[in-house]
Amino acid sequence: MASDEHPWTVTTDGLRVRLRLTPKSSKDALEGPETTSEGPALKARVRAVPEDGKANAAVAQLLAKWLGVPKSAVTLVAGHKSRIKTLLVAGDGMALAAMAAARAVEAAQSDKKGKT
Repeated sequence: MASDEHPWTVTTDGLRVRLRLTPKSSKDALEGPETTSEGPALKARVRAVPEDGKANAAVAQLLAKWLGVPKSAVTLVAGHKSRIKTLLVAGDGMALAAMAAARAVEAAQSDKKGKT
C-alpha cells in the first residue's frame, strides 16, 4: 500500500494515504509521519468523536484541506473502525505526492519547533 518510507502511494486513480487518527483531540491537524505496526502513517488529530462516521468525515475533510483538493476528491477506502485509515485522494497522483511530501516536511518541522 504505502511505500516503505512514505505514508502514501501513487496509484492510477490518485494518491493512497495512510493516517493514524486520534479523535476527540483539542484541534484538527495533520502532524507529519510516524511509524505504526502497518508501516508509516501521517499523524492526524480531529476534534470530532468516533461515532456515526463523524471522525472519518472530519479526517477526510482535513486531508482534503491539507492537500488543497475538494473534499469530494477524498474517499475512505480502509480502516472505517480502526485508528489506522487509508484514504484515496482522486487526481494526479504524482502532483499530489509532491504536495504531500512538501506538506509533510512542513508538518515535521513545525512539530519539532513545538517540542523544543
